[in-house]
Amino acid sequence: MAADGHHSGDRATFKAMQEGTAEDWAKIGACAAPFAKGLPDRILTHLKLLDGDFGGFPVDRLTHSLQSATLAHRDGMDEEYVVCALLHDIGDTLGPSNHADIAAAILKPFVSEAHHWMIEHHGIFQGYYFFHHLGLDRNMRDQFRGHPHFELTARFCHRHDQNAFDPAYESMPLAAFEPMLRRVFERPKNSIYLRTAAE
Repeated sequence: MAADGHHSGDRATFKAMQEGTAEDWAKIGACAAPFAKGLPDRILTHLKLLDGDFGGFPVDRLTHSLQSATLAHRDGMDEEYVVCALLHDIGDTLGPSNHADIAAAILKPFVSEAHHWMIEHHGIFQGYYFFHHLGLDRNMRDQFRGHPHFELTARFCHRHDQNAFDPAYESMPLAAFEPMLRRVFERPKNSIYLRTAAE
């Protein structure tokens, strides 16, 4: 048995992809499904890395994420939106210079185009509330004015992001959002690895 817990016979044998056979890819595909099912667990594990990471803010990054999601949930937003709010800053640990891109990349296969755009651009839109204190243009978001998802993203930042730093706010626990996250990540809606109906 190999060190990874799998018999070597359960793995592809090619040394370069161009040598691969249908049998090789069947073995790889058989491993892909259970790995994909573990994605929500890996996301939750990574989200917990934000616990205790204040970065100078009034609350730590996990508390901010929970507060954002709680505000969205209590505001009557749909489940997909709430999960986006929960994960919008998950990229802070690996991409402090482009955290919104990382969150958007994780969410993209599983959410609507509108929600993906909202998360991908929330960093620029959030800048309206503080960029001027850093010598940056707080109206940087205006380059997207007129875009179909401009108002959605502006509303997210105003109602569910820039105001989610209150140490006294009673947020819902992470466990309350876990079933929502699992439903949203149950299966991808968009991916280059999905077969189309025509195929």
